[in-house]
Amino acid sequence: MITIHRYQSSYQEAWNKFVADAKNGHFLFDRKYMEYHADRFEDYSLLFFNNDKLVALLPACTKDEYIISHDGLSFGGILSTSSMKIALMMDLFDNLITYLSKYQFKRLIYKVIPHIYHSIPAEEDLYAIYRCNGKIIRRDANSVINLQQKIKFAKGKNEGIKKAIKSGLCVCESKDFYSLFKIGDQILDKKYRKKTTHTAEEMQILANNFPENIKLFVAYKEENNILSGVIIYEYRDIVHTQYMFNAEEGMICGALDIILYYLIHEHYNHKKYFSFGISTDQDGLYLNQGLANYKELFFARTIVQDFYELPLF
Repeated sequence: MITIHRYQSSYQEAWNKFVADAKNGHFLFDRKYMEYHADRFEDYSLLFFNNDKLVALLPACTKDEYIISHDGLSFGGILSTSSMKIALMMDLFDNLITYLSKYQFKRLIYKVIPHIYHSIPAEEDLYAIYRCNGKIIRRDANSVINLQQKIKFAKGKNEGIKKAIKSGLCVCESKDFYSLFKIGDQILDKKYRKKTTHTAEEMQILANNFPENIKLFVAYKEENNILSGVIIYEYRDIVHTQYMFNAEEGMICGALDIILYYLIHEHYNHKKYFSFGISTDQDGLYLNQGLANYKELFFARTIVQDFYELPLF
């Protein structure tokens, strides 16, 4: 018998342990990460029990009459372990629809966990949501490198790397998130009149909470003069560039190119995938071709991330 419980703090230990064991888990779903911005989202995360045994989680928040999994995270979806079978997943979705309808929610927005984050196949949810008449409402394009294949950078990137070496740039891990975000905020304000999703203070707190997962790598000529930086989210065999910023001087001397060369060919060459993130906007209908092309120069190619809408009435 399936029962569904709304998350509360008494479940924190069980939640985090399940995330760590899940075949599609990620530190983004750890409660310490999810709750850094708890003031911005009304949490509506759910736990699924089968005969009193915890079998799945749904990180989620609520907005108006919608449930979103999850509006404050890059992706969401149902987390499960290797014991999950497709029939059980279909049963979970049937019960989920009944549960959410009971509380007068009209739609579930379901952000699929990209398959590269699965330690073993974990797409039972995609079949179940299809059977429940879920429809794709957004598809983003994410640029990813398979690190286990021979990687061939485009000629232009090799030139940038040579320029960085000739300029005497050094690459190292750093804790100076404030200097990097100062560069990032200047760039985003000048180009788009936008700010970074995180503040430097938030990123510093998250990095302190997840030192094995969140790391900053920078390129510099002189100490305390950062020209470029990349914030990495690392989990299991996946490396993701959460932020990449390049100062004007860094653009001239190939600073970002040399960081990415170091990360891809040296520091993380034992991992499986290197994700640059999406190059799409406007619910996937706009492709930033310049950004996508930049990533493809490093031999990244496209996977998609889908968003489903599931009617509840």
